[in-house]
Amino acid sequence: MISTRIAHRSIAVLLTAVIALPVGAGSAWGADGPVPPAAGPGESELVPGVPPGPYQPWQIDTPDQALPPKVYAPSAEEDRVEPHNAAVGTYALVEYVPIGDAVAKVSCSKQTGPYQRGVERWLKLKVDGRQSGADCKAIRAFQKKQGIKPAIGFAGPVTWARMQLIGAKKNPNAARKCPVRSYRVACVDLDRQLTWVQKGKKVVFGPVPMRSGRGGHVTRGGWHKIYWKHKNHWSTLYNSPMPYAQFFDGGIAFHAVYGSIYTTVGSWGCVNLRLADARKLWGVLKKGDRVYVWGHRPGN
Repeated sequence: MISTRIAHRSIAVLLTAVIALPVGAGSAWGADGPVPPAAGPGESELVPGVPPGPYQPWQIDTPDQALPPKVYAPSAEEDRVEPHNAAVGTYALVEYVPIGDAVAKVSCSKQTGPYQRGVERWLKLKVDGRQSGADCKAIRAFQKKQGIKPAIGFAGPVTWARMQLIGAKKNPNAARKCPVRSYRVACVDLDRQLTWVQKGKKVVFGPVPMRSGRGGHVTRGGWHKIYWKHKNHWSTLYNSPMPYAQFFDGGIAFHAVYGSIYTTVGSWGCVNLRLADARKLWGVLKKGDRVYVWGHRPGN
């Protein structure tokens, strides 16, 4: 049975499909911990600012496998088959915005986004959690530079996530949240929704953006271990593809999704990645490699 909340979100997204626009997470993190979201539209009230397109109906949400899979040794023939590519535009940076802004095609949003304080802090603006004309202008400039659509200055999850990725590029473990070991460690930062792999102090993969578990289905923290790799895994629980799946905690795995990873609702526990990132990670991690998870997904 589909929940009322999901049904309402689906209807909202369908409404945005009539917008003639071209097709192309939560609270911020401060010095003392998560900063509560600013007043304004909640994430559950936001919709993609441009139509998701006929090949991206899953952009609303993508279910993951919640139960441990049946483990077996894939044949060489099966492993030779590569998961199919994602449709063009699947991973476009489409911001989630208030439906009123999307329908009205505003050029500059007057609404306070759920990531307002974090975005203001990143752009070195006055951090007051309120949208102003100057805020909108600065946010729009960043969105245009990064190719985020629609660039209307709304401080949504895509804009915030892009800032987290840019800020982490040079040294994702600057805060030393991920333990440094002589062996490979896959680091899963729920606070910034980023993942990378390090060996010692050297980053050997990433950082890349990700989507972790929603409230009630959180990606569990602590130490884990890659115990099964299945390139063409299919979730029998949700009848959904999980390409390049690497399981490390029961039914929780790194895997690609054929849709946006920036949705305002998290996964069912898995660490969702873009296809190219999941494919590269597949070649980096081996069975037995360690995984370390910490933090909280913003908004959970």
